[in-house]
Amino acid sequence: MQPLDESIVFQHFDTLSPSQQAQFSQIAPVYQTWNNKLNLISRQDIDHLYLKHVLHSLGIAKVVDFKAGTRILDVGTGGGFPGIPLAIMFPQVEFHLIDSIGKKIRAVQHIATELGLANVTTQQVRAENLETQYDFILGRAVTSLATFYGWVKNNMASTHQNLIPNGILYLKGIDTHLETIPLQRRIYAIRDFFADPFFETKQLVHLYA
Repeated sequence: MQPLDESIVFQHFDTLSPSQQAQFSQIAPVYQTWNNKLNLISRQDIDHLYLKHVLHSLGIAKVVDFKAGTRILDVGTGGGFPGIPLAIMFPQVEFHLIDSIGKKIRAVQHIATELGLANVTTQQVRAENLETQYDFILGRAVTSLATFYGWVKNNMASTHQNLIPNGILYLKGIDTHLETIPLQRRIYAIRDFFADPFFETKQLVHLYA
């Protein structure tokens, strides 16, 4: 059985700096404090924070090593996932975390500040009302992927700087209904990165032009 503390992250990412390790270690106490004030994460999941939220989010880091200066939008970030763990992993990358629920996004801004994440900005806004363009747009089981694409299809920058094409990186369960989205796709099984049974049905979908 996998450990439920931050060591599960260190097992899979062994080149973290001391400051990154400290930030990942701080996630648990910070989130526990905020979860007592506001139910950012379900009560049954808070004890599995590193497995079900942090490591799941970091599945994206197994697919792409974002270059410095990459601009990323995290749509429907909720409690700050996948944006917060990825912002720790990639301190030279710009993360814009948005959610339509004000109390959640305000909490996420406090969390980012407490973790010392200067590369994170937050905003209460719906994705379809944003006009800014980004290299990658992230989502984590926010809605159906077809609906998500409709929200963000105009926010993908056309100039590429990473080793994979700009586009959507979406964490979700198994779903074969992607035919309606007019983009190329590549699907990654998260179980190929992390062996825990929790990831058996988890996928990362990359959609790109």
